Amino acid sequence: MDSRAANPSQDSLKLAVVSDSKTDTLPSCTGSLTKRWREPVHLMVDTVNPISKDSLAKAIRLERRRVRDSVRLALDQLPKHIYFTFDDGPLRGSKAIDSIAKARKIKINAFLVGKHAFMSKGLKRDYQKYYDNPLVECYNHSYTHGNNKFTTFYSNAVGAYNDFEKNETDLKLQHKIIRLPGRNIWIYDDIRRIDLQSGASTADMLYTNGYKIFGWDVEWKIHGLTGKPIQSVHEIYTRIRNYMNNKSSMEPNNVVLLMHDDMFQNKKGQQLLSSLIDTIQTHTDYRFEFMQDYPFRY
Repeated sequence: MDSRAANPSQDSLKLAVVSDSKTDTLPSCTGSLTKRWREPVHLMVDTVNPISKDSLAKAIRLERRRVRDSVRLALDQLPKHIYFTFDDGPLRGSKAIDSIAKARKIKINAFLVGKHAFMSKGLKRDYQKYYDNPLVECYNHSYTHGNNKFTTFYSNAVGAYNDFEKNETDLKLQHKIIRLPGRNIWIYDDIRRIDLQSGASTADMLYTNGYKIFGWDVEWKIHGLTGKPIQSVHEIYTRIRNYMNNKSSMEPNNVVLLMHDDMFQNKKGQQLLSSLIDTIQTHTDYRFEFMQDYPFRY
């Protein structure tokens, strides 16, 4: 609503902060465009000639749409940041992922499980390949992966915390960046989003001690029996594009893709991964990034 229509005096105007129920669950972010994207809508309300609740609600919707459309147009002109993240390595697919990163010259992010790195000489070599590759950054995915009993693992927050610390020490990890096994939890900067409460205490303890916890926006799912990627390259690419276009990822213009190392242990899986990279690289405004630089805000 345009408050000037009734020509009230400046003293009769009051700034009303109108909240969007969605944005209320997310803290405001620094950076003007990102901040405007997340903040509640602000309207000047005429307190001398008040309007009905229905008219005010309509005005709020229109203003919210106007703000989001203008911010979306501005964000569309900026680079798009994608984060290829691979969980559970080193596993049989790790060596191929490392080679593909070198061949395609893209940055990738490996969330490593220490227990796997010491299961065999071959897996230890694959871990070392990751560690020595400047295009790969190694992050913490716990030492035991909770032995795949996540509710039990997170029921002892101190024990889980120690498991992550052991992984950091044994794998000589240089970044205090973590992804929790079996949980899509985000805690960083002023953001806190929890998917399952059973992991919240562990995540909070890690964050309090200087770690950032990152989840994912899009998952390329793995078949539990065959280990093969479930969705097609086209499906995954379309989801990434939709998140970018709709600004519906955790941070606008930033999309985190979750994959697992053992999805790419055979040539078919490796061809699919290479095809996805090639498809993304046809767009010059897409940039592959390290999680240590997440998020890019504007």
